Amino acid sequence: MRHLLLIPAILCLLLTTASAADHTDDTPEVVKKNLKADKAVLVDVREVEEWDEGHLEAATLWQLSDINDGPTMEDLKKRFGDKNIVYLHCRSGGRALFAAEKLKDKGYDIRPLKPGYADLLKAGFKKADDEK
Repeated sequence: MRHLLLIPAILCLLLTTASAADHTDDTPEVVKKNLKADKAVLVDVREVEEWDEGHLEAATLWQLSDINDGPTMEDLKKRFGDKNIVYLHCRSGGRALFAAEKLKDKGYDIRPLKPGYADLLKAGFKKADDEK
């Protein structure tokens, strides 16, 4: 009888593990190299208010709230073009994982980053200068 009580817990664990995206192992240096070689795009999935407070020069904004609406292939082609690698970042890595789940089966190599915005600045990514 006790083993029946474990079934919901085991199912929950399996479903969570099976569906969760993982952060990429790519280091910030590898990300920079792929961006410079024009093989990748960097997408900030934070909300516009956070973006307005500061963002990376190399990034484009695509809010998680908009990604959750279910992007079409047309949306993806417009945003990513012919780049295959799509790096996602947020403040601390959590929303990048959620966004990766929404985008993972769309034909692109989706790589959510664990380092967040502040960490990427510390790693040498340039902050955008909005006064250009």
